[in-house]
Amino acid sequence: MIESQRHSYHLVDPSPWPISASLGALATTVGGVMYMHSFQGGATLLSLGLIFLLYTMFVWWRDVLRESTLEGHHTKAVQLGLRYGFILFIVSEVMFFFAFFWAFFHSSLAPTVEIGGIWPPKGIGVLDPGKYLFLIP
Repeated sequence: MIESQRHSYHLVDPSPWPISASLGALATTVGGVMYMHSFQGGATLLSLGLIFLLYTMFVWWRDVLRESTLEGHHTKAVQLGLRYGFILFIVSEVMFFFAFFWAFFHSSLAPTVEIGGIWPPKGIGVLDPGKYLFLIP
């Protein structure tokens, strides 16, 4: 006997894609470090990790689309929850970058006595952006 659902929320089934994505990210990270330090097989591991991540993204999004369209699990309540979750994610990213740049500009425009009252602090070598961005000799 199949019981009817008594709520409008979608309880997801167990999925292999989170562990698959984390293994792909691990392979990509280790492969990138190996490649940057000229270890043998680093480029291969980096490439395989990126391919594995792209494959995981494709099949995970495919499953989410199937749940929402073919299986009809994404009711109005679920869609609203997804929207709120995405909005909260974007707001948290905006706040993070605002805080990051606030700290940078506060430190650079009003340097404290502890760093000598100058920006950049004494002993810190700065890069000339014109030299690197515009290739000015």
